[in-house]
Parts: sequence; C-alpha cells; structure tokens
Amino acid sequence: MRFATLIAAAAATTLLPLAAAAQTGPAPSFLMDYVVGSAQAQTTPGAPQINFRVEPDFLKLPDDVYMAEVVGAAVSSKGNVLVTHRGTRSLLEFDKDGKFLRSFGDGLPIFEGPHNARYDAQDNLWYVDAGNNLIVKFDKDKRVRMVLGRRPEAWTWKTHVIERAAPSRENFYQPTDVIAGPDGSLYVSDGYGNSRIAKYTKDGVFVKDWGTRGAQPGDFNTPHNLVMDAQNNLYVADRQNGRVQVFDTDGKFLREFRPGGNPWSLCITPGPDQVLFIGSVGRIFKVALDGKVLGTIGRYGKTPGTMDWVHGIACPDAKTVFAAQELSWRLDKLILE
Repeated sequence: MRFATLIAAAAATTLLPLAAAAQTGPAPSFLMDYVVGSAQAQTTPGAPQINFRVEPDFLKLPDDVYMAEVVGAAVSSKGNVLVTHRGTRSLLEFDKDGKFLRSFGDGLPIFEGPHNARYDAQDNLWYVDAGNNLIVKFDKDKRVRMVLGRRPEAWTWKTHVIERAAPSRENFYQPTDVIAGPDGSLYVSDGYGNSRIAKYTKDGVFVKDWGTRGAQPGDFNTPHNLVMDAQNNLYVADRQNGRVQVFDTDGKFLREFRPGGNPWSLCITPGPDQVLFIGSVGRIFKVALDGKVLGTIGRYGKTPGTMDWVHGIACPDAKTVFAAQELSWRLDKLILE
C-alpha cells in the first residue's frame, strides 16, 4: 500500500531512534516490521539458513514493458508465471522459461491499487485491487467472469451519501487476497480498512465473515494473505500481529504460530508433504504446517540475492520460490539447495 511507503520514508528521520531504543525494551510490531526489519534480517533460533541461487534475468521483458512495485507472483498448472505490479500493464504473464507472453486487463478501470493475483485449480486468475475494493476473476482466456465488491464512484456521493458511507458486508474496504477452496467457495482477506475474512459461494454470494481488529485469537491486524492446505485448513497472514492464524472453512479458530517476523505473503507447496513459505521483510521463512520454522532464506538488501519487502510469493514446488520484491520493483526466481 502507498501508506506503507509513506511510513517507511518517515521512519528514516523520525523512527530510527525508537528502533535503537527497542534494544532495551520491546518495540511495537509496527516498528519491528518497518524499521528494525529494514535494517537487517533477524535470525530465528534453531532455524538454519537455506542456501539458494537466483536464476539470473529470468523474466524476458520486451523493450516497451517495465515493472513498478512488484506485489504479486502466481504460477499456473502449466508453469506460466503471472506478475502483478503497480505500473502500467499491471498483469504480466510469462511462460515457464520467463518468455513474455502478454499483458491483459489493459484499459479496464480496475488498476488503482494492485495488490495480488492467484490462480485457482482450474487456472482461473483472481486479481485483487485494494484501491478499488475489487476482486476480479479472469478465465483461462483472460476474460472477466466475475467481479466481487464495488469500486468507489465519486458521482454517487452527490445523491447517495448515506448509502455509500460504509461498505456493506458483501463489499470490501481495501482487500488484500483471495483464494478458492476445492468446492469453489471463495475466501477474501479484507484487509487494510477492515480486519476480517469474508466467505462467498462459488457463484459469488456472500455467506459469512469473521474477525475484527485486535490481537486475540480470531482477531486480525492487517490480514494480508491466504492459503489453504490439503485438509482444507485456512492459513491467514495476520501481518501486524506477527503471526499466522489457522481456521477451518467455517471460521473456527484452530491454532496460531509466529515464524519470527511479520508475515507479508504466504504460499503452500503441492503434493502430500506440504510446507509453507512465508515472505517477510528481508527474508523468507520455510515453515512446517504445525508452525515449526524449518529454515530461513535471505537477508535484507535491494539487489538480486537479497530481499526487501517480500509482498508476494509463489512456490510451485519445495525447491522453487518466486519472490515479489515490492521496493526493488523486481521478481526473483529462487532455486533452493
């Protein structure tokens, strides 16, 4: 979000003394995330560093295509790589070798605040725009098939001020992510303005929501990313609370775990032995489904091989990770040893 960028800039002149003071007392997660985390990647006791290499110049961009803040990465069943970024032509698709295939959605009035995009099991693409409060489904031919939410319309304030003053429960206030369950049910993390998870049918009909702003089990402070495991457990990156919370598909709280840094992005590997990769500030955590940290990847920096804000992440297998680097305007393909 642009808000995060403004806060990071302010930290350079106003918050760094507070980060130093944090050595003698606990610092709020907000400061740990944006200030201490940006100074150096912290280590998790007992978790080994995982060696990796960056595939050099993986994305082959045409001469007239550029990327701004890279905020999302997704991989289709064919191995195609989708990059979401905050520049023009915000959705870019590449083949498994990094060859540029196309951009799509160009000209649609949906790209106010690109936040993430994910493929479902049928290779439909679900795009999330936090600025326009929209979730948009594209089919395999990249045609719009569903829209959840409603984008702000300035003219409605002239005649419908009260009706538009607050979004209804089926609409959003700066959503951050969406996933589809095996039965087609949809789950949305909503998000920056709200602090909840919203559930919809496969036809886009609102079912229920759960969560409010807070730090107790089932509360959220910036629910930022979602994944689901093979047992249909829902994992939520509760970013500013520094934890991942786990729920069943009806919103029943099951457990939580804290990887050791604020979780910005989540992906889960396919197959019988699933693991999570959790993007954070300056590093990525490899985590078992019970919350045990198996290893950490990377350190803070702005060049390939280092990491800044890992805003989006994709893991088609346990040895390959795509890391969306928001501050560096870059997508890295990491090969783990």
